Amino acid sequence: MTVLDKVAPEGSKAGERTSPRPTFRHRLSRWDVKVSPYLYIAPFFILFGIVGLFPLLYTAYVSLFKWEAGSDDPDFIGLDNFKELFADAQFWNALTNTISIFLLSSIPQLIIAVLLAALLGSRLRGATGWRVGILLPYAASLVAIGIIFANLFGPKYGLINGVLQTIGLDPVDWQASRFGSHVAIAIMVNWRWTGYNALIVLAAMQAIPKELHEAAVIDGAGTWRRFWNVTLPLLRPTLVFVTITSTIGGLQIFTEPKLFDAMPGSNNGGSTNQFQTVTLYLYQTAFQNADLGYASAIAWVLFVIIVLIALVNFFLTGRIARPQAVKKK
Repeated sequence: MTVLDKVAPEGSKAGERTSPRPTFRHRLSRWDVKVSPYLYIAPFFILFGIVGLFPLLYTAYVSLFKWEAGSDDPDFIGLDNFKELFADAQFWNALTNTISIFLLSSIPQLIIAVLLAALLGSRLRGATGWRVGILLPYAASLVAIGIIFANLFGPKYGLINGVLQTIGLDPVDWQASRFGSHVAIAIMVNWRWTGYNALIVLAAMQAIPKELHEAAVIDGAGTWRRFWNVTLPLLRPTLVFVTITSTIGGLQIFTEPKLFDAMPGSNNGGSTNQFQTVTLYLYQTAFQNADLGYASAIAWVLFVIIVLIALVNFFLTGRIARPQAVKKK
């Protein structure tokens, strides 16, 4: 009998080495590697489930009922709330107003933000001060902004109408006019958010390698041509992001039209709903008419619209990234 045969434990073949049993510290280390990543991200998913997913699913549940505020016995009606909603002229009016305000705000906002970012990226004196300055409207109180702009666009003594009359134009009743109210609210939105988006675009501009601009200068490209052929193509993913976030914010616009209304406590968006948005209509349905089921149906339709826009963002981003990946190969 060899030495190995004597050392080998019972039930094992001679010549085979048995691995030592892992210690508790070793097992704890393995559990830490496997479990720790899930523990680190667990707070986000727990909070999302409590304040995000559960309200979303519960809203879908409520939308299937004729549910009035304070009622303990709602009536199940299936998809009748959605059928009524798609035939509701006030909902389509609110959706049209929302899209109109979004287009009047987001398109100029994106253009001005890019131009501001290009200006801030140039060699300006006190560049930090200018960057802080364009961010101040975002930090200002939204209630104060609403009061100021409501006075600026006042029908009788507003500063805007005073300027129009000075140059020989007729005054505009901004709150009574549908298009005029959309323009006024869009200006309010642009004044608050343009600087914020400009800083996002500026950060993307500063991330562009300087070698690309130097190569373009060597090739004889001027300032405008470098901006058009080098800067803008590399900014497209950031511009898509800014466009989609402003679109989602535009679809959910509530505070600006709420504060612009001359009638305190009203959620109608004007005497004839001329600037009532979808979220204002949702608020009116839920808290004035006490129809929680119908308001939940409005919220879910708005959610579906936002999801569709997010999908468009996904496909646009994919199409933008694919040609760049091909060029790198």
